[in-house]
Amino acid sequence: MQIIVTALVVGGISAVLAAVLTIADALVNNYGEVSITINDSKSHKVKGGSTLLSTLAGEKIFIPSACGGKGSCGLCKVKVKTDIGPILPTELPYLSPKEKKDNVRLSCQIKVKGDMSIEIPEELFNIREYVATVSSIEDVTHDIKEVFFSIQDEISFRAGQYVQLVVPAYGDIREETMRAYSMSSQPSVKNGVELLIRLVPNGIVTTYVHKMLKVGDRIRILGPFGDFFLRDTDSDIIFIAGGSGMAPIKSILLDMMEKGVERKAYYFFGARSKRDLFYLEEMKEIESKMPNFHFIPALSDPQQEDNWQGEIGLITDVVDRYLSEQGDDVAREGYLCGSPGMINACIDVLTKHKITEEKIYFDKFG
Repeated sequence: MQIIVTALVVGGISAVLAAVLTIADALVNNYGEVSITINDSKSHKVKGGSTLLSTLAGEKIFIPSACGGKGSCGLCKVKVKTDIGPILPTELPYLSPKEKKDNVRLSCQIKVKGDMSIEIPEELFNIREYVATVSSIEDVTHDIKEVFFSIQDEISFRAGQYVQLVVPAYGDIREETMRAYSMSSQPSVKNGVELLIRLVPNGIVTTYVHKMLKVGDRIRILGPFGDFFLRDTDSDIIFIAGGSGMAPIKSILLDMMEKGVERKAYYFFGARSKRDLFYLEEMKEIESKMPNFHFIPALSDPQQEDNWQGEIGLITDVVDRYLSEQGDDVAREGYLCGSPGMINACIDVLTKHKITEEKIYFDKFG
């Protein structure tokens, strides 16, 4: 809990500082046309003055950003080869010592004030912008909606990746807002993407989805992004998730089932009470078609009316018990999706059972 609170405080302070710096800079500077050279091969003439993140987006080059450029997620990193001044206070919490040495910067925080040379992964040139239509909205729990967005053009992605959902201004929100959501549909579904969106108190995008979004609405989607996907090995698989962290794991499982992957896999899903569980029938169906797959849901605070007969306790404790019973002389990989605190706790359990951090992959959200 302390880790999560600290992260939220740091993120909030960073966002405020970013807004102040942006307003002050916009009032006093006009940078005209400048050039951005990418990977020493592609050059773009752009208008200076905006952040590198938004400037590149204007050129249809989309850098990952779960927070939509608010300076609170630290995902939009690029290597800047040009001297653009010292690292900003808003960047410091998100850069490792090595990244600072290698001139890695947050593209949502640095301004395009002059000619620049940067490096980004080549695969980012394949990121596309889609205009999607909402085909269906279903409540899967009291606070999670399953939304399917139809796309006229085909979309290609790897099971486990995410897209960025862009919602329009509404109410007191005066500008578009973008947030990242993992796809829960499998890659074989080319005509759209399914997302699981949990209502976050005061969340701009989640509030829009839960309170305003309706079937037939058109909305922008960017993607795919991310390197959370199943590695091609023979190791046993330990999946751990909770809440809307179900999304990328579901996508991976459906993809495994379609491709006939026979690796032994255990999926530990943590929830507070029975009302937070969902897709139980879907998981049973996958178990029936994949003999080596086992779904283990657990409740940390079951209610009397739940009549729960399954595992009880924190999901990390349940995983610890299972792995202790099975022994550690097995090659395993871990795939985790959840909050930073949950991810860190799961890593501690998995490493305790001799799964090295190099074999633990995760999709971390706030």
